[in-house]
Parts: sequence; structure tokens; C-alpha cells
Amino acid sequence: MKPAATIPSHISRSPAETLTIRMAVSADAAALGRLAEVDSAPPPRPVPMLVAEVGGELRAALPLDGGRVIADPFEWTAELIAMLVARARQLEAPAPRRAAWRWRPLRAARPVPVPRA
Repeated sequence: MKPAATIPSHISRSPAETLTIRMAVSADAAALGRLAEVDSAPPPRPVPMLVAEVGGELRAALPLDGGRVIADPFEWTAELIAMLVARARQLEAPAPRRAAWRWRPLRAARPVPVPRA
């Protein structure tokens, strides 16, 4: 008999607890300010920032300029911060290089000369 899989008590099975990682927009300013207050952090500067939302509530934010992470200290956020850092690394990764060669259209084939008998 296989042991039953257990889910840690801090993880919800509710579909309302959807995780979203996205870029912050100007409409997030008030929520970011509240998050900074709860975290005892200075108010966030207007820089590009990744945010993690759980169930529509902002839980963590990572400035892309290398600033301090802002996170809700009353929630489980270590995994959220790790995901924000991983996503930030993806965004700063260099674009793949283009190949040195290019596709060129094929020229029309010339008719093969037929030997005369």
C-alpha cells in the first residue's frame, strides 16, 4: 500500500488561491505601499517591479533594479520570493543570438541539357 500524499497545512487547495507573477502597474501603487508598511520597508520607488499575487492579493514584490524585496511577513513568502528571483533572471537573460547565415530563396533550376543522339 502506498502512503497517501500529504499537503502542508499552509497550502490551500482552493482555486481562489491562484498564484500570479507579473510586472507591477501604476494601479498597484497603493497595494505596494501597504505591503511596504507591513514589511517595515521604505515606500517602493517607481521602478520596474515584479509582483507575486496569491488569490488576487499582493504578497511580494521584487524591484528589477536590484532593490530590496518587499514581502508580507505574516504569510508564507519564501517560495514566492524564490519564484520572483527566478523570473527576474529569465527577464535579464541575453536574447539568443541570430545565426550568421540567412535563408535565401532558391533560384529557379535550369533545364538539364539532353544529350543528342
